[in-house]
Amino acid sequence: MPDRAPQPVDRQLPTDEARDLISLVRDIAQREIAPRAAEEEDAGRFPREVFTLLSESGLLGLPYDSEYGGGDQPYEVYLQVLEELAAARLTVGLGVSVHSLSCHALANYGTKQQQVEYLPAMLGGGLLGAYCLSEPSSGSDAASLRTKAVREGDDWVIDGTKAWITHGGIADFYTVMARTGEDGPRGISAFLVPGDAPGLSGAVPEKKMGMKGSPTAQVHFDGVRVSDERRLGEEGQGFAIALSALDSGRLGIAACAIGLAQAALDEAVAYATGRQQFGRPISDFQGLRFMLADMATQIEAGRALYLAAARLRDAGRPFAKQAAMAKLHCTDTAMKATIDAVQVLGGYGYTADFPVERYMREAKVLQIVEGTNQIQRMVIARHLAGPEARRTG
Repeated sequence: MPDRAPQPVDRQLPTDEARDLISLVRDIAQREIAPRAAEEEDAGRFPREVFTLLSESGLLGLPYDSEYGGGDQPYEVYLQVLEELAAARLTVGLGVSVHSLSCHALANYGTKQQQVEYLPAMLGGGLLGAYCLSEPSSGSDAASLRTKAVREGDDWVIDGTKAWITHGGIADFYTVMARTGEDGPRGISAFLVPGDAPGLSGAVPEKKMGMKGSPTAQVHFDGVRVSDERRLGEEGQGFAIALSALDSGRLGIAACAIGLAQAALDEAVAYATGRQQFGRPISDFQGLRFMLADMATQIEAGRALYLAAARLRDAGRPFAKQAAMAKLHCTDTAMKATIDAVQVLGGYGYTADFPVERYMREAKVLQIVEGTNQIQRMVIARHLAGPEARRTG
């Protein structure tokens, strides 16, 4: 029924190279990702071949150093690539964001020797990463994690279970936070664990309401042995490394959310301009026009917010507060926009014949992953008013 093709987002990009990059991404999205998204999501199929193509095209290591196979792109550009991918299929956009998150510890805290040995394959060698912080009993309270790494000579032996791991069970490498010392955040260290390490296994993927093509699973560590040269950063630095990665990762989620919201808006506009009721397009009715206008305004505001945070990051300035704001606003926008898109399409929007019902199911998880939106509000408030007072009695 829709007869109006969506117009590409008019992006403000800093270089001709960035403009060429976005053109490449749009071509891949239109040819290789979007046409199969609905069918593969319905079947719960993970598109590993797409990630192989993205790796071959230099799109899995965009924000990292070209010395190790990265793309030398600022976050301002990388995030807009994520947005384009997520608009075509959230499983792909979010998967690239998680992969970048899993490379963060090595790229920013690893030794030169570690970076030379491992980063090229991670950034451009067809590998896929996963990030292991959450556990069955520690989600928002990540500092209470129980997975342990015990030193045995030159090795560490890891035991425990991680939960809600994107790419769990299929990743080629895992960045793992494990307890190596005292309780609390200072007793946690970070490790780079190969996906085929003996004793490492993925559970049956969770059955989810959306993003069925993206495997989310528990990952079990049963006496997994890694050498000390796979420890990233100093002992006890793991929690700080994790939080640093999450600041950047939240921007990735924000960009993915805006991509999803933009896809929903495009569908809603196309349907509204093509659907006739009472002798004219339903886009002529003021109530519906205002819904579309509100959707577009919130999406543009979200895009501006995540890009402002990205530019702070690119300039080497603090951006944690702005990253939390972007994650909060953009994911709430995605939820509202997808709900409104279903409403615009009416009964058709509630069927699988149109993608907006899938978009609505997918949007919900974005308000939860990489710090729930309640946690984002806590982060923002701490920047404004300082830490909460500790109760003494």
